[in-house]
Amino acid sequence: MLKKIDTKKAPAAIGPYSQAIVCGNMLFTSGQIPIDPATGDIHGADIAEQVMKNLAAVLEEAGTTFENAVKTTCFLADMGDFAAFNAVYGKYFTEKPARSCVAVKTLPKNVLVEVEVIAAL
Repeated sequence: MLKKIDTKKAPAAIGPYSQAIVCGNMLFTSGQIPIDPATGDIHGADIAEQVMKNLAAVLEEAGTTFENAVKTTCFLADMGDFAAFNAVYGKYFTEKPARSCVAVKTLPKNVLVEVEVIAAL
């Protein structure tokens, strides 16, 4: 049985998808971008802090935390931001889950970073 996760503490989906889905004892988040859920504004000065806040809200709503992350997929608009991204990422994902990090041509709303997570519940 699948359970949809929805919290107002993270941006609403901007398409036909859910913020996250629980399947069994695993959580699969959709990619989070740096949108402030209260205002809808994009926070681009720090490339990852708002993304991590949004992920934290989704993880919390599902009853889990960054510590239970099994795998992340990270998308950067510019690999030149890799070191800055890692500095923020490392503060949140302290258990060092498996990760893929790739550069992509364009992200939704032209943001600089998007991150999705698979976590245990």
